[in-house]
Amino acid sequence: MSAFNAVRFRVKPGRDQAFLDAHKDIAQAWPGLVHANIIKTGDRSYCLIAEWPDMDACVAARPAMIATLNSFRDTLEDLGNGLGVTDAAAGAVVLAPK
Repeated sequence: MSAFNAVRFRVKPGRDQAFLDAHKDIAQAWPGLVHANIIKTGDRSYCLIAEWPDMDACVAARPAMIATLNSFRDTLEDLGNGLGVTDAAAGAVVLAPK
């Protein structure tokens, strides 16, 4: 069954384009990636949602995802509450109504 990961970010003022540009090549950089979108959830707030064939593929791609994060980490604000600059979650699909 497919798996997804979602990562929430808050970008520093004036750094939105650098943040978005850092993700332009993830299709080639993240092995196994099926599909990804970045959605704007508010002023300087974004969420990346990525689809994987299964959790094993998602887990295997983590080093590549961290390498991408390291390339734009300086564009991000700390989210507070001990989260650091990202709030990430991942899991296998358990229900796909459509």
